[in-house]
Amino acid sequence: MLAQELKGKISKLWDKFWAGGLANPLTAIEQISYLIFMKRLEDLDNLEVKRSEARKEKYISVFEGNEDCRWSHWKHFNADEMIVHVRDKVFPFLKNIKKGEDGEFSKQMQDAIFLIPKPSLLQEAVSIIDELNITARNQDTQGDIYEFLLSELNQAGKAGQFRTPRHIIRMMVELLNPQLGEKICDPACGTAGFLINAYQYLLKMNTSSDLIKFDNEGVAYNLIGDKIVDKQHWNLLRRQTLYGFDFDPTMVRIASMNMILHGVEHPNIKRFDTLSKGFEHKADYDVILANPPFTGSIDASDINNNFKVGTTKTELLFLELFYNLLSIGGRCAVIVPNGVLFGSSNAHIKVRQLLLEKCQMEAVISMPSGVFKPYSGVGTAILIFTKGGKTSNVWFYDMKSDGFSLDDKRDIVDGKGDIPDIVERFKNRQSGENSIIVSFDDIKNNDYNLSISRYKEVKHEDVVYQKPELIIEGVLKKEKEIANELKSLHDGLTRGLKKGLKDGL
Repeated sequence: MLAQELKGKISKLWDKFWAGGLANPLTAIEQISYLIFMKRLEDLDNLEVKRSEARKEKYISVFEGNEDCRWSHWKHFNADEMIVHVRDKVFPFLKNIKKGEDGEFSKQMQDAIFLIPKPSLLQEAVSIIDELNITARNQDTQGDIYEFLLSELNQAGKAGQFRTPRHIIRMMVELLNPQLGEKICDPACGTAGFLINAYQYLLKMNTSSDLIKFDNEGVAYNLIGDKIVDKQHWNLLRRQTLYGFDFDPTMVRIASMNMILHGVEHPNIKRFDTLSKGFEHKADYDVILANPPFTGSIDASDINNNFKVGTTKTELLFLELFYNLLSIGGRCAVIVPNGVLFGSSNAHIKVRQLLLEKCQMEAVISMPSGVFKPYSGVGTAILIFTKGGKTSNVWFYDMKSDGFSLDDKRDIVDGKGDIPDIVERFKNRQSGENSIIVSFDDIKNNDYNLSISRYKEVKHEDVVYQKPELIIEGVLKKEKEIANELKSLHDGLTRGLKKGLKDGL
């Protein structure tokens, strides 16, 4: 949880960009990200130098031959000198940084453009970022600073994209319970929120309980992973565990920088339209976590040949994609619009049949429509399934609250809502006030419908009515009481009036 002072500085940074002509939130966050990354690059390089000295190992600085690209070198330049130096020297250097196992980051940066238009805006932004003193912050706070910046992306993007609330992501990660050594993927990763939270969950599971701390919203931090003592396991976690894909080049760059700033030094984020013919459907992942675009359709001529459902609707294609990408025994948690649960088209039914008959459909969690406000008021649900086998029963939960108000303001209520109950009941698939268990046969007989309203028993309470003669008797009694009260009031007014006349008023 960021202190109010830090939030104030970040908000000030946003205000400067808005006033400076960069009013598009996505453009602003991308340009701010470049500056923060420039700052952090020197910090990380200095840290590697110290680590190498301690290990008596040789380390080649990323700034070798480009010492004038260090943040500390140019941050005190005057405004006119700074913008020329950053635009013509530092930014081209940044675009060619070899991050990732195959230099993927530099590939992503090739189309990046430096768009800060005014020398004064760049100088003010550099000053504010310097005031944030990111270097002195722990890894959690560094990540939180970036997350708070991303929270300003409060406008829905193209094709139904919008940012998933972090408490919903944390719940989904906890329900899937990823383990160290499993390959985790988000084929529509956006800013990499699912991947980062999966990384933090793995750290939490491998951090001694006495070291873990919690902020006032109950979110764990100080996740140092002290139980991971093998260097190969650290390399596995940071290099071969987390994989993300997105078709938007700006999102890919932001996701990569976001992961690096959260401690994943070699992010496996690649630009791909995972529904198109150019993407390989390889059953290679143990865990998939996603909130793919809800609306829109893809050009039929560009749809990957591996799809068998026969539709251009992206929300259905993504579900078949996730099935194709999972290894046998692999698990998926995905957010879908409610229409996927009960749609009557052949494609809707075929997708649900696939997930129920060739997978074990573990759970359907219906969420209230306000969860994605102010972006969207669409009703959504979380599907959780395991590839392989066949479904015998499905656990349904009707979430009433996620811990925040369900209007556009999304004010905190208790920050939890039904989430603790969902996590606890999911472990043993327990039924309760908001949860039920439905057999596969019942679902199959209802065209594989996955809407809880189809199966939830509606309670009817018998209402006992009085006999008509008793009702009439009661009405007459009440009328008599009212008449007596009116007579008493009339008599009192009359006496008062007579007394007043007698006294000469």
